[in-house]
Amino acid sequence: MGLILLRYGELALKGGNRIAFLRRLRQNVRAALKAHGLSGEVTSVERRVYVRTDQVEEALDPLSRVFGLVSISPVVEARHDIESITQVAMEEARVAGVSPGVSFRVRARRSDKSFPFTSPEINRLVGGTIHDALQGKVDLSDNADVTIGIEVSREEALIFARTIPAPGGLPLGIEGRVVALLSGGIDSPVAAWMMMKRGCWVIPVHFTQSDLETSKAMDNIEVLRRYSYGWDLKPLVFSQYDTIAPTLEKLQTIGEERWSCVFCKRALMQKACQVAEEYGAHAVVMGDALGQVASQTLANMEVTSYDMSKPIFRPLIGLDKTEIIQLARRIGTFEISTRAEGTCQFLPCHPLTQGTVPKLEQIIRQLEEIEAIDH
Repeated sequence: MGLILLRYGELALKGGNRIAFLRRLRQNVRAALKAHGLSGEVTSVERRVYVRTDQVEEALDPLSRVFGLVSISPVVEARHDIESITQVAMEEARVAGVSPGVSFRVRARRSDKSFPFTSPEINRLVGGTIHDALQGKVDLSDNADVTIGIEVSREEALIFARTIPAPGGLPLGIEGRVVALLSGGIDSPVAAWMMMKRGCWVIPVHFTQSDLETSKAMDNIEVLRRYSYGWDLKPLVFSQYDTIAPTLEKLQTIGEERWSCVFCKRALMQKACQVAEEYGAHAVVMGDALGQVASQTLANMEVTSYDMSKPIFRPLIGLDKTEIIQLARRIGTFEISTRAEGTCQFLPCHPLTQGTVPKLEQIIRQLEEIEAIDH
C-alpha cells in the first residue's frame, strides 16, 4: 500500500470550526476516489490528511482537483532515525533524476520536536549526502529542479520528491448552495468554478436560445464535474425565449427597446431567484465583469440587481478579460467556450449603458399597466 500526503491551507485558520471543515474535506476526498473507481483509506493527523491506497498514481489526478487542498505528494515512509531518512531520501532523489546537471534542495519539517536533529540540520545532513553521492547542484531557491521534502512526525518520517498543486479554497459544500447562470461563453463557467472553490454547491441554470450555445454550456458543465466531488452537478434548462419574449414585446410597444438587455438579464435573474428558493440556495451567481459589455456597466448592474429576492454574486467583478481567460484555460473550459458562437436574437441596435433605478421603476409601471390592460 502506498501513501499520499494531502495539504490544506486556510482550513488551518478555522479554529473551532476546523473539525467540520476537515470532515467535509475527507468526505470529498473519498468521493473523488469513488468517482474514479479507486479505493483508499482517508485519515487526518494534526494538520495533514492522508490517503493510503495501492493505486497511488491513479489517485493523484482526481485528488489534485479537490477543493480545500493546496497540494498533494506521493510519499515514502522511513523509520524514525536519520540513517533511514537519509537512505530513503537518497533513493527518492535518484528516482527524481538528481545528477550533475540537475539541481536540488532538501526541505525538512520536524513536527516532532523530540527528534534529535533540527530541520536545518536534517537539510544539511541529507542534502550533503545526496550531493556527494549523486553530484547534483545544491540550489536552495524555488528554482531548484527537484525538491526533496521530509516530514518528521512522532512515529516516522515521510519523504517525497513530487509536489502537485491543488486548487485550494474551501471544501465543496461547506458553505451551502448557490444557483449559477451558465451560458455558452467564457465567463460564467469560471464564475461557477470560483464559487465552488469557496465551498459552494452549484446548481447550474442555463437559458437556451440555440443548440450551439446549449451544447457548449453542457460540455462546460461536464468539465466542472471534474471538480465537483461530493456534489452532482445537475443542470436545469429553460427556454430563454419563453422567459423574456413577453417582456421584450412590451418594451417595443412603449418605445424602450434600448432597455432590452437590462430587462432580459433581470428576467433571467428573477427566474434564477425562483429556482434558488425552490432548491434551498442562498444566492445567484453571474459571470459579470465590470465594464465588459453594455449590461455590465456599474449603472446597469445596479438596475439589473434592483429588488431581486436573492443576493447576486459576481465573483469575476474585478478581473479583466485576460485574467478570466487564464482561469478558463486552467480549469479546462476555454476551448469549449470559444467554439463557434451564436448571436443573441434579442440584442437591440443601441443597447442602454447607463440605466437608472427611477427610470427602471417607471418602465416597470408602464409594463404593469400594459399587462393589466391585456388581462
